[in-house]
Amino acid sequence: MSEKELCPCGSKKAYGECCEPIIKGKSKALTAESLMRARYTSYVKQEIDFIITSCEEGEKIAEIDRKATEQWSKESKWHGLKILNTEKGTEKDDEGLVEFEATYTDKKGIRDIHHENAYFKKIDGTWFYEVGDVKPMTVVREGAKIGRNDPCPCGSGLKYKKCCGR
Repeated sequence: MSEKELCPCGSKKAYGECCEPIIKGKSKALTAESLMRARYTSYVKQEIDFIITSCEEGEKIAEIDRKATEQWSKESKWHGLKILNTEKGTEKDDEGLVEFEATYTDKKGIRDIHHENAYFKKIDGTWFYEVGDVKPMTVVREGAKIGRNDPCPCGSGLKYKKCCGR
């Protein structure tokens, strides 16, 4: 991605002027939201080191599974970040909350939304991701439900229960 292309975080700024300097360590995130945006962009750009180093170290944080994080980053197609709410997390604060949704398609082709309340803490002037509270999403079926005795949608001519519904 060139410096002139838009940043994946949705800020409408150029990547080179938005998240890249934070991810590459050239500047610090000034707010909890800017760190959240850089962390999302890191998933898109597969910058796993930044995802790991931007987490607070300590008892509350479970050890990050680098391999699983990298796999999710690489195998997903990232569609966008939506910031739903922020509480505190300004340059003057030492803690903050960012509620967000990250939309992606997984390796099976299923489009999903990761909805989380992310808690951040500023330590010695640097923002860190502290912990997240993931919100389960309700899956809503698109289209009509296929009955057991309906024709199978695969076109075999068999009833659904005798074909793909096994």
